[in-house]
Amino acid sequence: MKAFYYRLQSPAGRVRSGVLQLAVEREFSARVWLEKNHDGVVLSLVHIPRWLAMLLNALGGLFARRIDAVELGGLLRDLGVMLGAGVPMLSALDSLIEENRDTGQHRVARVAQSLSDELGAGASISEAFGKQPNVFPETVLNLVNIGQETGAIDRMLIEAAEHVERVNKMGRDARRALIYPAFVVAALLLVSCVWIFYVIPNLADLYRQMNIELPAITAALLDFSEVASEHVELSLFILFLLIVVPIVLVRLSWRFRSRLHGLGHRLPVSRVIMRASGMAFITEHLALLVAAGLDMSRSLDVLTRSVNDEYYRSRIIDAHRYVQRGERLAAAMKQVGGFPAMAVRMIAVGEETGTTTAQLRFLAQEYRQRFDHIIESLAEVLKPAIIITLGLMFVLFVVAMYLPIYDLIRQAMAPPAY
Repeated sequence: MKAFYYRLQSPAGRVRSGVLQLAVEREFSARVWLEKNHDGVVLSLVHIPRWLAMLLNALGGLFARRIDAVELGGLLRDLGVMLGAGVPMLSALDSLIEENRDTGQHRVARVAQSLSDELGAGASISEAFGKQPNVFPETVLNLVNIGQETGAIDRMLIEAAEHVERVNKMGRDARRALIYPAFVVAALLLVSCVWIFYVIPNLADLYRQMNIELPAITAALLDFSEVASEHVELSLFILFLLIVVPIVLVRLSWRFRSRLHGLGHRLPVSRVIMRASGMAFITEHLALLVAAGLDMSRSLDVLTRSVNDEYYRSRIIDAHRYVQRGERLAAAMKQVGGFPAMAVRMIAVGEETGTTTAQLRFLAQEYRQRFDHIIESLAEVLKPAIIITLGLMFVLFVVAMYLPIYDLIRQAMAPPAY
């Protein structure tokens, strides 16, 4: 596997750049692959180390300006509605470009402009969408391809829009439930830094001047504060690494993601959340793809590239192998393990009665409802738990730092010994 940085000019005249990893031996092979699969002319191609390619891809994912799910759903829905009303594709895209520029949604306008340029250069609809994999998810690309083949592109675009909106709603609900805990944790870190770097050092100077005998908990806290205060830059750098390194590892390391997701599926609370969200995502995708006309093997192949949960991804890959050998999906899921028994049984019933799509849609709705209920319950449980944790931290600081003062006052008020 070799990594390359490339600059490519499309038939529409646009120049784009990126990082590519291919299992090739020569630079010429990479150039041929790029020109064949991206339908353009390679302007420059530079071989780079793999670690640099991984770093550039991670940075690109962090800082890339993409349209969000709400904008994407709106773009797909508007395009589908206009096509369904008989408006030609290029005219529909021109209307979207003009409308989004007028309303200040320049990112959506740029995506629509790119689609228009590719179509104007002779590309098919599926090829035009496929030129923007960072904008359109794998499932959307497959629905567009199916819509083009069946002549129902308007219906497939609306299906894709509804799918994007449903997935976005699940993520939005999860983020909303975590806003309060994240805010409290940030406030706790800020208050802890104020105590460690300002309040405790001042009280430590007072205790030294008064030559007070300190309890063990107070002495330990003073020692920790002294070390942290003497190395402020190092302390803040370590705190920064503790926050940033896990995020970078999640993006760069498949092994880290796999272990993290595996741990999440074993812990009591996270296991329920990840099972509900994962199965809602899986059944939603399978229902869409099967209803659109894909066979089960191809649907599982698309799902493998779409799912983000590495725990379920590995199991879907294994199930896909069984399906390729002629097994039914339910039997394959049962042999692989890791899937809820209820889902396996209902899919088996659907395969026996010819209602697989209906069973998958029912399961998707059921797991979405479970996910919503879990998130609502979790938000209510987290609030008192976080308040109690914050209170215990505050009590620890107060008791540790003011206990010597209470002992000093008690000794001063005690009657003199004769």
